[in-house]
Amino acid sequence: MEALKLPTRKEQKIARENKETLNRIAGKLKESTKEIEIDVRGEKDSIKIPASALKHLNTIMDLTAQGKAITVNPVDAEITTQEAANILNVSRPFVVKLLEEGKIPFHKVGAHRRIRLKDLLVYKQQMEKEREEALTELTRISQELGLDY
Repeated sequence: MEALKLPTRKEQKIARENKETLNRIAGKLKESTKEIEIDVRGEKDSIKIPASALKHLNTIMDLTAQGKAITVNPVDAEITTQEAANILNVSRPFVVKLLEEGKIPFHKVGAHRRIRLKDLLVYKQQMEKEREEALTELTRISQELGLDY
């Protein structure tokens, strides 16, 4: 995995100014199999990308506008416990605990634990779903009790 780099203020500004246009275009082409041609100012050649790639580009623009670092990895990639901790926004020892409890599958390469990114993302999605369900339940209970926040 390459070192993460935060976007500059200029990059954030460019992303903010253009993400809505990209989102609108991506929405129109959501189900399209067309290719998109991008002209780069000052270059005679254009770039062609599949319409399906706009969804990913849209996510990149949104995260860049927020000033977040971005990395792209294939879902079949294997990552370290530290990389997994960064993705989950938790400590590395907490990830090791999850692995040892069997909550996320892993294997060892020598003495080092390796996690398939796909398995980590399944775990993350499951945790986000459980978190959302818990918040919904807390909201329901709060409303039943008349606790207005």
